Amino acid sequence: MESRLDFFASLLGGKVLKHINSAGRAAAESGLPAATQELVKIRASQINGCGFCTDMHTKDAAAAGETSVRLNLVAVWREATVFTEAERAALELAEQGTRLADASGRVTEEVWANAAKHYEEEQLVALVSLIAVINAYNRINVINQQPAGGYRPGQFG
Repeated sequence: MESRLDFFASLLGGKVLKHINSAGRAAAESGLPAATQELVKIRASQINGCGFCTDMHTKDAAAAGETSVRLNLVAVWREATVFTEAERAALELAEQGTRLADASGRVTEEVWANAAKHYEEEQLVALVSLIAVINAYNRINVINQQPAGGYRPGQFG
């Protein structure tokens, strides 16, 4: 499989990615736990069918010390006992925020209240921003058919 275009080499693509990267970096530096950030990015990428981002974030998470058990269970987090209540709240928010069209276009009050129980306001801003950013990346990569499997941890900085 080859990508439809070389988005990374495009001048316009580079400008777009620079801005998305800046937003992602702001969310990453927020104080939201790094493990939670990777779990959210993995789950949204799984839902969106983005092999490139799933490959990237599972490898980055593993390189940062995440266990294979937890990485293997992200897709079935509801049935898994290896995630904290805070991580579960973040994963549920990520799912509803990613599946807006499937859920009457909204995140439920119950899901929001559960996330707010575990994260302070700035962390919630980071979580919402992170969900938006990973969904943007997923869409770029899925539309472009960016191939998965070749990512090396830390490859993009």
